[in-house]
Amino acid sequence: MRIQDGVYWYKEKGFLDANTYVIKDEITLLIDPGLENYLGLRLEEMREGGIDARDIDLITLTHLHPDHCDATAALKDISGAKIALPSSQLEYLDIMTEEASRFIGIGNAKKFEVDLVLEESLNLGNTELRILHTPGHSPESICFYASDKKILICGDLVFEKSVGRTDLPFGNEEELKSSINTVSALDTELLLPGHGAIIEGCSNVKRNYEFVREFYLKHPHSRL
Repeated sequence: MRIQDGVYWYKEKGFLDANTYVIKDEITLLIDPGLENYLGLRLEEMREGGIDARDIDLITLTHLHPDHCDATAALKDISGAKIALPSSQLEYLDIMTEEASRFIGIGNAKKFEVDLVLEESLNLGNTELRILHTPGHSPESICFYASDKKILICGDLVFEKSVGRTDLPFGNEEELKSSINTVSALDTELLLPGHGAIIEGCSNVKRNYEFVREFYLKHPHSRL
């Protein structure tokens, strides 16, 4: 589904899947391909919206939990796209996919080879994405921020009226709080999380940050 010029959202398809986002520019980027079981459905939905798998140039991830990255290898084979990850994720590539998969109980996520290492930003042509290190839900979690579009793709850091869980391997409560405080200072009109609904409008995004600070960061309890 197109949510802004050149920006597309494909909702999670089922259990242990994740939202996928595509930014179509001179370089077409797909973020978080999700669980491989649902890849066929996702690609069909993309084709209906005018995006073929072979249009994808780069695949990247907000973090290395299997609900976000399991389909990475299969999508690379189908699309011919290159996989681009920041160095912080390369350090955790094997251990995170194995430990998180074992914890969740779905077997190991499919392994894949990384082609490019991302630095502090990624230029797609007319769109430049800042890559923000936002640990807490997992130590290698990142967000992608496009200042011109005022879009934040935040993985499992924060959701509509909820925040990322920290009881998975290497999760950290204090780091999660710090990361949320960091991104909440950004001028954001579209908050695009890894699960659930997107949040549109600057005032709605701010209200959501206020809500999670009050009900989750001050008084932590169960999370996604």
